[in-house]
Amino acid sequence: MATNNKSKRFTQKLHIRRGDTVMVIAGDDKGKTGEVIQVFPDKLRAIVDGLNIVKKHVKATQTEEGGIQDVSAPIHISNLQVVDPKTGEASRVGRKNENGENVRYFKKSGNIIK
Repeated sequence: MATNNKSKRFTQKLHIRRGDTVMVIAGDDKGKTGEVIQVFPDKLRAIVDGLNIVKKHVKATQTEEGGIQDVSAPIHISNLQVVDPKTGEASRVGRKNENGENVRYFKKSGNIIK
């Protein structure tokens, strides 16, 4: 019996991590920057603080009030670029081996991402 499990065997390495400052390069929020709160590697999406705001209807519970809340929705990582803190420009990210460990670096300036 064969199962039709569509899960990926490996998750690919992403150019964005939690805590990075990113700029949106496509979509309604194009040109805006924010900090990455959460990354979903299996869906290739990330939640950026204050961007891609959607309305969410929340039902009241015993501890929380109900109502309509503004929530940040996930953005596809192909629409995000990491911002270089020294230059303030968005740049593509590469990986290289330096002193025996893999590091990310900005392709425009060559600066290493910390």
